[in-house]
Amino acid sequence: MRLPTRLLRRKADSHKGDFGHVFILAGSAGLSGAAVLCAKAALRSGAGLVTLGIPVSLNKPLIKIKPPEIMTLPLPETKEGSLNAAAFRKIKEFSRKADIIAVGPGLSQNKTTRALIRRVISGIDKPMVIDADGLNSLGKQRKQFRGNIILTPHPGEMSRLTGLPVPVIQKNRKKVAKEFANEYNVEIVLKGKNTIVADNKDNFYVNKTGNPGMAKAGSGDVLTGIIAAFLGQGLDLFQAAKYAVHLHGLAGDLAAKKKTQISMTASDIIDMLPEAIKKS
Repeated sequence: MRLPTRLLRRKADSHKGDFGHVFILAGSAGLSGAAVLCAKAALRSGAGLVTLGIPVSLNKPLIKIKPPEIMTLPLPETKEGSLNAAAFRKIKEFSRKADIIAVGPGLSQNKTTRALIRRVISGIDKPMVIDADGLNSLGKQRKQFRGNIILTPHPGEMSRLTGLPVPVIQKNRKKVAKEFANEYNVEIVLKGKNTIVADNKDNFYVNKTGNPGMAKAGSGDVLTGIIAAFLGQGLDLFQAAKYAVHLHGLAGDLAAKKKTQISMTASDIIDMLPEAIKKS
């Protein structure tokens, strides 16, 4: 699969604002790595600007491990070191500067944080990619989304969203993804072997790249960053998700060749993104 020309060719007079400002709400005490992986993947996938919205206590530690190109927005936190409900005002204000919001990596399942995330999803009208603890914040809420949201559940998370047992989902992956996308006005990326992308406009894609070595902590955070970056560069929701899962899997295949499926990590997937882009 070839990536769209829109991603591969840039005008000579381009500036960073042309390629999207991705605002990532991520991280909590003990889970800061997820935030960094997502942000690094967004940068490697072409985002012009990336800002991490993180609990304030993570700011100094992250400065030591994050790439210097990644900006941070320290936010009010709970006593457990996760985002506090008091962060909403600052998040909403900053979101005016952003083009895309990614929600979820490493946020924790703190009740206060989950309530905050639900408020962000319902109260900020920006294209969003929702993953991991962002999905866990939704629980079994069954209501229409506003139409510019991508959900990226693995089968367990899809089970919590739908109430269906995981074995039922796995036996009926296409049907479950299509029906959920149609019923709730949302884009679904149902992860796993042959990741499925479906929307409520009858667009459908089954991915063929990737390997079992990608079943490692952080792999999903990387995918979230890639999708967000592609949205920021002007692809529509379905295109962004489709091309992102293809590229993510291809980078994983290249990483497996170099490091083996046993030894490869999510960071290796990010490292192989430039080579995967060359081959796409």
